[in-house]
Amino acid sequence: MLKSADALAEAGYQVRAVATRHEPWATDADADVRSRRSWPVHVVDYRRDGGAATYWRTGVEHRAARVAVAAVGPGRAPLPIAARAFGRVHTSMVRAIAAAPADLIYGGTTGALAAIAEAARRTGTPYALDLEDFHSGETSGPEASLVDALAARIEEAVLTGAAFLTTSSEAIADAYRERYGLRPSVVHNTFPLPPQPPDFARADPGLLRVYWFSQTIGAGRGLEEAIAALGRAGVRAELTLRGRPHANYLEWLAELASTHAPGVTLRHLPPAPPDAMVDHARAHDVGLALDHGEPRNRALCLTNKVFTYLLAGLAIAGFDTPGQHDLGVDLGRAASFVPSGDRDALAAAFSRWASDPAALDCAKRTAWQAAVRRWHWEHGQERGTLYRLVEEMLS
Repeated sequence: MLKSADALAEAGYQVRAVATRHEPWATDADADVRSRRSWPVHVVDYRRDGGAATYWRTGVEHRAARVAVAAVGPGRAPLPIAARAFGRVHTSMVRAIAAAPADLIYGGTTGALAAIAEAARRTGTPYALDLEDFHSGETSGPEASLVDALAARIEEAVLTGAAFLTTSSEAIADAYRERYGLRPSVVHNTFPLPPQPPDFARADPGLLRVYWFSQTIGAGRGLEEAIAALGRAGVRAELTLRGRPHANYLEWLAELASTHAPGVTLRHLPPAPPDAMVDHARAHDVGLALDHGEPRNRALCLTNKVFTYLLAGLAIAGFDTPGQHDLGVDLGRAASFVPSGDRDALAAAFSRWASDPAALDCAKRTAWQAAVRRWHWEHGQERGTLYRLVEEMLS
Protein backbone atom coordinates (compact mmCIF):
# COMPACT_ATOMS: atom_id res chain seq x y z
CA MET A 1 0.00 0.00 0.00
CA LEU A 2 2.87 2.39 0.70
CA LYS A 3 4.36 1.79 -2.76
CA SER A 4 0.90 2.10 -4.32
CA ALA A 5 0.33 5.47 -2.66
CA ASP A 6 3.74 6.67 -3.85
CA ALA A 7 3.11 5.42 -7.38
CA LEU A 8 -0.34 6.97 -7.69
CA ALA A 9 0.88 10.29 -6.29
CA GLU A 10 3.79 10.24 -8.75
CA ALA A 11 1.32 9.62 -11.58
CA GLY A 12 -0.57 12.79 -10.65
CA TYR A 13 -3.43 11.39 -8.57
CA GLN A 14 -4.39 13.14 -5.35
CA VAL A 15 -3.70 10.57 -2.64
CA ARG A 16 -4.93 10.50 0.94
CA ALA A 17 -3.92 7.57 3.14
CA VAL A 18 -5.55 6.03 6.20
CA ALA A 19 -3.34 3.94 8.46
CA THR A 20 -3.34 2.44 11.94
CA ARG A 21 -0.81 2.80 14.73
CA HIS A 22 -0.84 0.12 17.39
CA GLU A 23 2.72 -1.15 17.78
CA PRO A 24 4.80 1.23 19.94
CA TRP A 25 8.06 0.00 18.38
CA ALA A 26 6.87 1.03 14.92
CA THR A 27 6.15 4.66 15.81
CA ASP A 28 9.62 5.91 14.85
CA ALA A 29 9.58 3.94 11.59
CA ASP A 30 6.16 5.41 10.77
CA ALA A 31 7.47 8.91 11.44
CA ASP A 32 10.44 8.26 9.17
CA VAL A 33 8.16 7.07 6.36
CA ARG A 34 5.83 10.05 6.72
CA SER A 35 8.73 12.51 6.70
CA ARG A 36 9.58 11.37 3.17
CA ARG A 37 6.05 11.72 1.74
CA SER A 38 3.97 14.75 0.86
CA TRP A 39 0.55 13.07 0.68
CA PRO A 40 -1.59 13.35 3.85
CA VAL A 41 -2.15 10.48 6.28
CA HIS A 42 -4.99 10.03 8.75
CA VAL A 43 -3.80 7.79 11.57
CA VAL A 44 -6.12 5.65 13.69
CA ASP A 45 -4.03 5.40 16.84
CA TYR A 46 -4.97 2.61 19.23
CA ARG A 47 -1.79 2.21 21.20
CA ARG A 48 -2.45 1.65 24.85
CA ASP A 49 -0.22 4.59 25.83
CA GLY A 50 -0.85 6.82 22.82
CA GLY A 51 -4.48 6.35 21.85
CA ALA A 52 -5.87 5.17 25.17
CA ALA A 53 -9.51 6.11 24.54
CA THR A 54 -9.54 4.30 21.21
CA TYR A 55 -7.61 1.38 22.71
CA TRP A 56 -10.17 0.72 25.44
CA ARG A 57 -13.27 1.42 23.35
CA THR A 58 -12.20 -0.78 20.45
CA GLY A 59 -11.05 -3.50 22.83
CA VAL A 60 -14.51 -3.71 24.37
CA GLU A 61 -16.21 -3.66 20.94
CA HIS A 62 -13.87 -6.30 19.60
CA ARG A 63 -14.31 -8.71 22.51
CA ALA A 64 -18.08 -8.29 22.53
CA ALA A 65 -18.23 -9.01 18.80
CA ARG A 66 -16.03 -12.10 19.24
CA VAL A 67 -18.37 -13.42 21.94
CA ALA A 68 -21.40 -12.84 19.71
CA VAL A 69 -19.76 -14.56 16.73
CA ALA A 70 -18.68 -17.51 18.85
CA ALA A 71 -22.26 -17.96 20.00
CA VAL A 72 -23.83 -18.19 16.52
CA GLY A 73 -20.86 -19.13 14.34
CA PRO A 74 -18.97 -16.92 11.85
CA GLY A 75 -21.09 -18.03 8.91
CA ARG A 76 -24.36 -16.98 10.59
CA ALA A 77 -23.18 -13.79 12.27
CA PRO A 78 -24.48 -10.52 10.77
CA LEU A 79 -21.78 -8.90 8.67
CA PRO A 80 -21.45 -5.77 10.88
CA ILE A 81 -20.76 -8.00 13.90
CA ALA A 82 -18.39 -10.25 11.95
CA ALA A 83 -16.51 -7.19 10.70
CA ARG A 84 -15.99 -5.89 14.24
CA ALA A 85 -14.93 -9.32 15.43
CA PHE A 86 -12.42 -9.53 12.60
CA GLY A 87 -11.01 -5.99 12.69
CA ARG A 88 -10.57 -4.35 16.08
CA VAL A 89 -10.72 -0.76 14.78
CA HIS A 90 -13.31 -1.42 12.09
CA THR A 91 -15.64 1.43 13.14
CA SER A 92 -12.80 3.95 13.45
CA MET A 93 -11.41 2.92 10.08
CA VAL A 94 -14.77 3.35 8.37
CA ARG A 95 -15.13 6.87 9.77
CA ALA A 96 -11.59 7.81 8.76
CA ILE A 97 -11.92 6.46 5.23
CA ALA A 98 -15.30 8.12 4.69
CA ALA A 99 -14.20 11.48 6.13
CA ALA A 100 -13.07 12.89 2.76
CA PRO A 101 -14.46 12.48 -0.77
CA ALA A 102 -12.68 10.16 -3.19
CA ASP A 103 -13.06 8.71 -6.67
CA LEU A 104 -11.63 5.37 -5.56
CA ILE A 105 -10.98 3.69 -2.21
CA TYR A 106 -8.12 1.19 -2.50
CA GLY A 107 -6.64 -0.65 0.44
CA GLY A 108 -5.69 -3.88 2.09
CA THR A 109 -4.51 -5.87 5.13
CA THR A 110 -6.81 -8.19 7.02
CA GLY A 111 -8.67 -5.87 9.38
CA ALA A 112 -9.26 -3.20 6.74
CA LEU A 113 -11.11 -5.25 4.11
CA ALA A 114 -14.60 -4.86 5.56
CA ALA A 115 -13.94 -1.23 6.54
CA ILE A 116 -13.02 -0.34 2.97
CA ALA A 117 -16.19 -1.93 1.62
CA GLU A 118 -18.44 -0.29 4.24
CA ALA A 119 -16.91 3.16 3.78
CA ALA A 120 -17.37 2.77 0.02
CA ARG A 121 -21.03 1.82 0.49
CA ARG A 122 -21.68 4.79 2.78
CA THR A 123 -20.10 7.28 0.39
CA GLY A 124 -21.16 5.71 -2.89
CA THR A 125 -17.53 5.33 -3.94
CA PRO A 126 -16.02 2.44 -5.94
CA TYR A 127 -13.51 0.38 -3.99
CA ALA A 128 -10.67 -2.01 -4.76
CA LEU A 129 -8.89 -4.46 -2.47
CA ASP A 130 -5.30 -5.63 -2.17
CA LEU A 131 -5.18 -9.20 -0.88
CA GLU A 132 -1.54 -9.30 0.11
CA ASP A 133 -2.05 -12.69 1.78
CA PHE A 134 -4.54 -15.53 1.60
CA HIS A 135 -6.39 -14.08 4.57
CA SER A 136 -8.68 -17.02 5.26
CA GLY A 137 -5.63 -19.23 5.64
CA GLU A 138 -2.98 -17.08 7.32
CA THR A 139 -3.63 -17.56 11.05
CA SER A 140 -1.96 -19.95 13.46
CA GLY A 141 -2.54 -20.63 17.14
CA PRO A 142 -5.54 -21.49 19.29
CA GLU A 143 -7.94 -19.02 17.61
CA ALA A 144 -6.90 -19.88 14.04
CA SER A 145 -10.11 -21.65 13.10
CA LEU A 146 -12.30 -18.77 14.32
CA VAL A 147 -10.16 -16.04 12.74
CA ASP A 148 -9.86 -17.85 9.42
CA ALA A 149 -13.61 -18.47 9.36
CA LEU A 150 -14.19 -14.76 10.02
CA ALA A 151 -11.79 -13.90 7.20
CA ALA A 152 -13.73 -16.18 4.86
CA ARG A 153 -16.98 -14.54 5.94
CA ILE A 154 -15.57 -11.09 5.17
CA GLU A 155 -13.98 -12.17 1.89
CA GLU A 156 -17.22 -13.74 0.69
CA ALA A 157 -19.08 -10.51 1.46
CA VAL A 158 -16.70 -7.93 0.00
CA LEU A 159 -14.67 -9.42 -2.86
CA THR A 160 -17.44 -9.52 -5.46
CA GLY A 161 -18.22 -5.82 -5.02
CA ALA A 162 -14.69 -4.64 -5.67
CA ALA A 163 -13.85 -2.76 -8.86
CA PHE A 164 -10.65 -4.78 -8.99
CA LEU A 165 -8.58 -7.07 -6.80
CA THR A 166 -4.82 -7.35 -6.50
CA THR A 167 -2.64 -9.87 -4.72
CA SER A 168 1.06 -10.62 -4.26
CA SER A 169 1.64 -14.06 -5.82
CA GLU A 170 0.28 -16.30 -8.53
CA ALA A 171 -0.35 -19.05 -5.96
CA ILE A 172 -2.49 -16.74 -3.81
CA ALA A 173 -4.38 -15.58 -6.90
CA ASP A 174 -5.10 -19.21 -7.80
CA ALA A 175 -6.26 -19.94 -4.23
CA TYR A 176 -8.76 -17.06 -4.36
CA ARG A 177 -10.03 -18.22 -7.74
CA GLU A 178 -10.47 -21.74 -6.39
CA ARG A 179 -12.44 -20.54 -3.38
CA TYR A 180 -14.46 -17.64 -4.77
CA GLY A 181 -14.24 -17.86 -8.56
CA LEU A 182 -12.41 -14.51 -8.70
CA ARG A 183 -8.75 -14.26 -9.67
CA PRO A 184 -6.98 -11.08 -8.51
CA SER A 185 -4.37 -9.40 -10.66
CA VAL A 186 -0.87 -10.10 -9.38
CA VAL A 187 1.27 -7.16 -8.31
CA HIS A 188 4.34 -8.58 -6.59
CA ASN A 189 5.74 -6.99 -3.45
CA THR A 190 8.74 -5.63 -5.32
CA PHE A 191 10.65 -2.45 -4.52
CA PRO A 192 12.11 0.48 -6.50
CA LEU A 193 15.51 -0.03 -8.08
CA PRO A 194 18.21 1.59 -5.94
CA PRO A 195 20.30 4.30 -7.61
CA GLN A 196 23.53 2.35 -7.19
CA PRO A 197 24.27 -1.35 -7.84
CA PRO A 198 25.52 -3.53 -4.96
CA ASP A 199 29.19 -3.80 -4.06
CA PHE A 200 29.95 -7.49 -4.50
CA ALA A 201 33.33 -7.36 -2.72
CA ARG A 202 33.58 -9.50 0.43
CA ALA A 203 35.64 -8.32 3.40
CA ASP A 204 36.08 -11.89 4.67
CA PRO A 205 35.66 -14.56 1.94
CA GLY A 206 35.91 -17.26 4.60
CA LEU A 207 32.73 -16.08 6.34
CA LEU A 208 29.27 -16.72 4.84
CA ARG A 209 27.06 -13.80 5.84
CA VAL A 210 23.44 -14.96 6.02
CA TYR A 211 20.50 -12.58 6.52
CA TRP A 212 16.82 -12.77 7.45
CA PHE A 213 14.33 -10.09 8.51
CA SER A 214 10.72 -9.73 9.55
CA GLN A 215 8.65 -7.62 11.92
CA THR A 216 8.88 -10.42 14.48
CA ILE A 217 11.43 -13.17 15.01
CA GLY A 218 9.95 -16.45 16.18
CA ALA A 219 9.49 -20.16 15.63
CA GLY A 220 8.08 -21.67 12.45
CA ARG A 221 9.80 -19.29 10.02
CA GLY A 222 12.57 -21.65 8.92
CA LEU A 223 15.29 -20.28 11.20
CA GLU A 224 15.66 -23.58 13.02
CA GLU A 225 16.14 -25.35 9.69
CA ALA A 226 18.71 -22.74 8.62
CA ILE A 227 20.83 -23.27 11.73
CA ALA A 228 20.62 -27.04 11.43
CA ALA A 229 21.61 -26.84 7.75
CA LEU A 230 24.53 -24.51 8.44
CA GLY A 231 25.70 -26.93 11.11
CA ARG A 232 25.46 -29.91 8.75
CA ALA A 233 27.36 -27.95 6.11
CA GLY A 234 30.11 -27.27 8.63
CA VAL A 235 30.58 -23.72 7.38
CA ARG A 236 31.77 -20.64 9.23
CA ALA A 237 28.84 -18.25 9.08
CA GLU A 238 27.24 -15.19 10.62
CA LEU A 239 23.44 -15.32 10.76
CA THR A 240 21.91 -11.85 11.16
CA LEU A 241 18.27 -11.61 12.23
CA ARG A 242 16.46 -8.28 12.05
CA GLY A 243 13.15 -7.78 13.88
CA ARG A 244 11.50 -8.00 17.28
CA PRO A 245 12.10 -11.39 18.92
CA HIS A 246 9.44 -13.34 20.75
CA ALA A 247 10.23 -13.88 24.42
CA ASN A 248 13.28 -16.12 24.96
CA TYR A 249 13.37 -17.16 21.30
CA LEU A 250 16.78 -15.71 20.54
CA GLU A 251 18.26 -17.38 23.60
CA TRP A 252 16.79 -20.71 22.52
CA LEU A 253 18.10 -20.20 18.99
CA ALA A 254 21.58 -19.39 20.32
CA GLU A 255 21.54 -22.59 22.34
CA LEU A 256 20.49 -24.52 19.25
CA ALA A 257 23.37 -22.99 17.31
CA SER A 258 25.93 -23.74 20.00
CA THR A 259 24.85 -27.39 20.03
CA HIS A 260 24.31 -28.06 16.32
CA ALA A 261 26.19 -25.30 14.48
CA PRO A 262 29.23 -24.17 16.50
CA GLY A 263 30.62 -22.35 13.46
CA VAL A 264 27.61 -20.02 13.34
CA THR A 265 27.51 -16.66 15.12
CA LEU A 266 24.08 -15.13 15.72
CA ARG A 267 23.60 -11.39 15.38
CA HIS A 268 20.39 -9.54 16.24
CA LEU A 269 19.37 -6.14 14.85
CA PRO A 270 16.21 -4.09 15.60
CA PRO A 271 13.49 -3.37 13.03
CA ALA A 272 14.26 -0.64 10.50
CA PRO A 273 12.17 1.72 8.33
CA PRO A 274 10.95 0.10 5.10
CA ASP A 275 12.79 2.62 2.93
CA ALA A 276 16.10 1.39 4.38
CA MET A 277 15.64 -2.37 4.04
CA VAL A 278 17.53 -2.84 0.77
CA ASP A 279 20.52 -0.89 2.06
CA HIS A 280 20.55 -2.90 5.30
CA ALA A 281 20.57 -6.18 3.35
CA ARG A 282 23.55 -5.25 1.15
CA ALA A 283 26.19 -6.20 3.72
CA HIS A 284 25.34 -9.90 3.43
CA ASP A 285 25.84 -12.81 1.03
CA VAL A 286 22.74 -15.01 1.32
CA GLY A 287 19.14 -14.14 2.14
CA LEU A 288 16.80 -16.71 3.68
CA ALA A 289 13.27 -17.33 2.34
CA LEU A 290 12.24 -20.39 4.33
CA ASP A 291 8.56 -19.90 5.18
CA HIS A 292 6.61 -23.14 4.63
CA GLY A 293 4.05 -25.43 6.21
CA GLU A 294 1.15 -24.13 8.28
CA PRO A 295 -0.78 -21.92 8.02
CA ARG A 296 -1.56 -22.38 4.34
CA ASN A 297 -0.61 -18.83 3.45
CA ARG A 298 3.04 -19.59 4.19
CA ALA A 299 3.14 -22.02 1.30
CA LEU A 300 1.33 -19.63 -1.05
CA CYS A 301 3.01 -16.32 -0.31
CA LEU A 302 5.90 -14.67 -2.09
CA THR A 303 7.30 -12.42 0.60
CA ASN A 304 8.92 -9.01 0.38
CA LYS A 305 12.12 -10.69 1.62
CA VAL A 306 13.02 -12.28 -1.70
CA PHE A 307 12.62 -9.04 -3.64
CA THR A 308 14.63 -7.13 -1.04
CA TYR A 309 17.43 -9.69 -1.35
CA LEU A 310 17.46 -9.41 -5.15
CA LEU A 311 17.77 -5.63 -5.09
CA ALA A 312 20.57 -5.93 -2.51
CA GLY A 313 22.45 -8.45 -4.67
CA LEU A 314 22.13 -11.46 -2.34
CA ALA A 315 21.96 -15.11 -3.28
CA ILE A 316 18.72 -16.64 -2.01
CA ALA A 317 18.29 -19.88 -0.07
CA GLY A 318 14.66 -20.88 0.23
CA PHE A 319 12.10 -23.64 0.21
CA ASP A 320 10.42 -24.65 -3.04
CA THR A 321 6.87 -23.77 -2.04
CA PRO A 322 4.01 -23.18 -4.52
CA GLY A 323 4.40 -19.46 -3.90
CA GLN A 324 8.14 -19.40 -4.61
CA HIS A 325 8.52 -22.10 -7.26
CA ASP A 326 8.11 -20.03 -10.43
CA LEU A 327 10.39 -17.30 -9.11
CA GLY A 328 13.03 -19.89 -8.32
CA VAL A 329 12.90 -21.15 -11.90
CA ASP A 330 13.22 -17.60 -13.22
CA LEU A 331 16.18 -16.76 -10.97
CA GLY A 332 18.30 -19.75 -11.98
CA ARG A 333 21.76 -19.53 -10.41
CA ALA A 334 20.76 -16.65 -8.16
CA ALA A 335 18.78 -18.93 -5.87
CA SER A 336 18.67 -22.39 -4.42
CA PHE A 337 15.08 -23.39 -3.67
CA VAL A 338 15.04 -26.85 -2.10
CA PRO A 339 12.16 -29.12 -1.02
CA SER A 340 10.34 -27.69 2.00
CA GLY A 341 11.97 -28.73 5.26
CA ASP A 342 14.86 -30.54 3.55
CA ARG A 343 17.81 -29.60 5.76
CA ASP A 344 20.31 -31.72 3.87
CA ALA A 345 19.51 -30.03 0.57
CA LEU A 346 19.71 -26.65 2.27
CA ALA A 347 23.06 -27.62 3.78
CA ALA A 348 24.35 -28.54 0.32
CA ALA A 349 23.47 -25.06 -0.95
CA PHE A 350 25.28 -23.38 1.95
CA SER A 351 28.27 -25.67 1.50
CA ARG A 352 28.51 -24.91 -2.22
CA TRP A 353 28.44 -21.14 -1.75
CA ALA A 354 30.83 -21.22 1.23
CA SER A 355 33.42 -23.40 -0.51
CA ASP A 356 33.23 -21.81 -3.97
CA PRO A 357 33.57 -17.99 -3.87
CA ALA A 358 33.11 -17.83 -7.66
CA ALA A 359 29.76 -19.63 -7.44
CA LEU A 360 28.60 -17.29 -4.68
CA ASP A 361 29.72 -14.22 -6.64
CA CYS A 362 27.86 -15.53 -9.69
CA ALA A 363 24.70 -16.07 -7.62
CA LYS A 364 24.84 -12.56 -6.17
CA ARG A 365 25.43 -10.89 -9.51
CA THR A 366 22.68 -12.97 -11.13
CA ALA A 367 20.30 -11.86 -8.38
CA TRP A 368 21.00 -8.21 -9.09
CA GLN A 369 20.65 -8.76 -12.84
CA ALA A 370 17.27 -10.41 -12.26
CA ALA A 371 16.15 -7.42 -10.22
CA VAL A 372 17.15 -5.02 -13.01
CA ARG A 373 15.63 -7.23 -15.72
CA ARG A 374 12.28 -7.95 -14.12
CA TRP A 375 11.89 -7.88 -10.35
CA HIS A 376 11.55 -4.20 -9.43
CA TRP A 377 8.60 -1.94 -8.71
CA GLU A 378 8.95 0.28 -11.78
CA HIS A 379 8.52 -2.69 -14.14
CA GLY A 380 5.50 -2.60 -16.39
CA GLN A 381 4.09 -5.79 -14.87
CA GLU A 382 4.28 -4.38 -11.34
CA ARG A 383 3.55 -0.67 -10.98
CA GLY A 384 2.30 -0.72 -14.55
CA THR A 385 -0.39 -3.24 -13.63
CA LEU A 386 -1.62 -0.96 -10.85
CA TYR A 387 -1.74 2.02 -13.20
CA ARG A 388 -3.70 0.04 -15.77
CA LEU A 389 -6.28 -1.17 -13.23
CA VAL A 390 -6.84 2.30 -11.80
CA GLU A 391 -7.06 3.94 -15.23
CA GLU A 392 -9.57 1.34 -16.45
CA MET A 393 -11.72 1.80 -13.35
CA LEU A 394 -11.75 5.61 -13.56
CA SER A 395 -12.27 5.83 -17.33
